[in-house]
Amino acid sequence: MRRTIDDVAALVGHTPLLEIHYRFRGRARRLFAKYESMNMTGSVKDRMALHILRRACQEGELHPGGEIVEASSGNTGIAFSALGRALGHPVRIYMPDWMSQERKQLIAGFGATIVPVSHEEGGFLGSIRMAEEYAAAHEHVFLPRQFETDANVAAHAAFTGPEISAQLSRIGTHCDAFVAGVGTGGTVMGLRRHLDAVHPEARVHPLEPANSPTLRTGNKVGQHRIQGISDEFVPRICKLDSLDPIVDCWDGDAILMAQQLSRSLGLAVGISSGANVLGAMQLVEELGDEASVVTLLPDSNKKYLSTDLCREETVRDDYWTPEVELDGFRAIR
Repeated sequence: MRRTIDDVAALVGHTPLLEIHYRFRGRARRLFAKYESMNMTGSVKDRMALHILRRACQEGELHPGGEIVEASSGNTGIAFSALGRALGHPVRIYMPDWMSQERKQLIAGFGATIVPVSHEEGGFLGSIRMAEEYAAAHEHVFLPRQFETDANVAAHAAFTGPEISAQLSRIGTHCDAFVAGVGTGGTVMGLRRHLDAVHPEARVHPLEPANSPTLRTGNKVGQHRIQGISDEFVPRICKLDSLDPIVDCWDGDAILMAQQLSRSLGLAVGISSGANVLGAMQLVEELGDEASVVTLLPDSNKKYLSTDLCREETVRDDYWTPEVELDGFRAIR
């Protein structure tokens, strides 16, 4: 089992860091973004899924042939489906039924069982409840519990954070601020843990949709189109009191930025990537153009082909993207 995990591990992590050059209102700027679509299933969630499964095997929580059962809005479900099958486990994923069709097809394509959960059945919170109920009624079930387990945070503290620090060090700088959308909170909490150890003055900001300020209010408010973040509640592992102020952006602006990253730079990314880049741009304006602001591009556009990402988006006066000109990037291995 461990040998198999070690073999699969070679397909996860060690992604490039992109130094993206752009102009905002005519002024030259830069930011850094980790290019996570180069992971095994094309998203940052492979990192924590692999680490959770490794720890579960080491601690005897996941037995040979045991079923992996998780609630997910997409990328985590895809990651567990692929990794679980690679390790010889059946996988069952509970997912809100309004997620993109591509997400559902990918999970099913890995041979996992997908259970769609409607608004009436409780949506995302209903998915978590149903996964727990299934596990209680069946033997040899492993629940990763991505919103609760410290292994999620540890994955980013042990791997994502050190990778970013090493890549920035190669060009003679360090992380002044990190920002990323909160799905589980594992990424921002893991970066907080890592930076506290190596560069404690660095800032770490959670990001959420301005349309649906769940982190600010503590519960689901409004609707948004940035799949994978702001999933109706504040995750247990996300400790807002240890993070810097929340950053937000409109979902339409995130769509426009994701489209521009693809059309101008050839970076085929999802909507949350557009949101993260806009969050990083806000911090560059606040901290100054000499600051090294880092974010990540969580996944590719392939899971969004049936969504508004592939449609024309209405431009509003308060959007940032129309005032941004993307100039180019260099990749730091």
